[in-house]
Amino acid sequence: MLDNQVALRVSGSRLVNGAGEPVRLRGVGLGGWMNMENFITGYPANETTMRAAVRDVLGEERYELFFERLLTSFFGEEDADLLAAVGANCVRIPVNYRRFESDERPMEIVQDGFRHLDRVIDLLASRGIYSVIDLHALPGSQNQHWHSDNPTHIAALWRHRGFQDRVVNLWEAIATHYRDNPWVAGYNPVNEPGDDTGKVIGPFYDRLVKAIRGADPSHVLFLDGNTYSTDFSVFRELYPNTVFVCHDYALAGFAHGGPYPGYTRGEWCDRAQLESEFERRTRFQRETGTPLWVGEFGPVYTGDPAVDAQRYQILTDQLEIYDEHEAGWSLWTYKDVGLQGLVYADSDGAYLRRFGDFIAKKGRLGADRWGSTMEEAADVLAPLYDLMEREFPNWNPYPWGARYQIDDLIRHVLIAQALVPEYAELFRGLGDEDLIALADSFALRNCARREPLLDLLTRNLHA
Repeated sequence: MLDNQVALRVSGSRLVNGAGEPVRLRGVGLGGWMNMENFITGYPANETTMRAAVRDVLGEERYELFFERLLTSFFGEEDADLLAAVGANCVRIPVNYRRFESDERPMEIVQDGFRHLDRVIDLLASRGIYSVIDLHALPGSQNQHWHSDNPTHIAALWRHRGFQDRVVNLWEAIATHYRDNPWVAGYNPVNEPGDDTGKVIGPFYDRLVKAIRGADPSHVLFLDGNTYSTDFSVFRELYPNTVFVCHDYALAGFAHGGPYPGYTRGEWCDRAQLESEFERRTRFQRETGTPLWVGEFGPVYTGDPAVDAQRYQILTDQLEIYDEHEAGWSLWTYKDVGLQGLVYADSDGAYLRRFGDFIAKKGRLGADRWGSTMEEAADVLAPLYDLMEREFPNWNPYPWGARYQIDDLIRHVLIAQALVPEYAELFRGLGDEDLIALADSFALRNCARREPLLDLLTRNLHA
């Protein structure tokens, strides 16, 4: 049975424990672990395309050796200790459906997928840290981008009932597995949905909520709005014991962000604008009296001390705003190769010695959507931008418009997929010990720490 003293539930505009004490969940997202992302661990394109290419080079046995070791090294006892020391009380854990089900055998749950997830949830629980299980990549892809392990720009989940059936089946299995675990704060069933019609997601949420509640009537649901957790008009009712999750990335904190305060692509950004945008994104929650929780936010860092000081100021201002509104939050992301992480693989470690030049090439080409300034190879792409604007001035594709769509198709699909064989070839000729060393580059003992970020979070969480 669920431990009611620890287990969380929604009470009005707050989460509370069994004693009725308010609990504001604040912590980090564990991106790049059970759902890999290109900018986090340095590969190109989407996870499944990359894995297939690496498997072809290494063979099945050594492929399994590397990726199993990576799962173990990426998060362990020392990582949990660090987050506890910082003061985090929650980790949002993104997972890929392919850890629990294969496209070759749909609807059959792979029980071994729970092994590492159980391990990390238990590590966090032993330190008093809650977990939110976030299905980050769904069958058919729930949005148009790499982070749903999407090799195209089509979110096919919303077009095919069969994909939706698989999501329901998977969540019934996950909810059944964790229904008695009080340190699982709840379930985040669909990360950043992108239903371009806006017509399918509402009825699908109705169905999914009913299925999860049938397997587990007690855990909190964390539901993202449509269009990457920004549009809450799709919700036709307020589900009980539910948090409606917003994501709150600041435009000035993107890779192409301008000075702060200052203009980014013609839009002014300062603290007042950050607060205004947060209030706009959380209007639904405040009007319905439901808890405020920011599932993702956080700037990217450049290595330029002056620019990064501005990025830390953005984060400081956002945290102050969340404190003033008593909003919980989950900073993106805990660990990577240097763009956003609290900690990151050291440049002198085995992984970046092997892949550093390749990652630099990705950067030069703007192959990763997250981290691209949208100006790489501008001499080549500028005529295409001009052509599309001239010939199709009213073209405004979902979700972010023409310029983003062109970049997605050219940089983040075409160029990124062309880079996949080059990345995979860098594994050729490596022995077992070499593969273990690559994976262990992501162990905390081999990582650098972004001390200003750690200090900033520690001050906020211990205040």
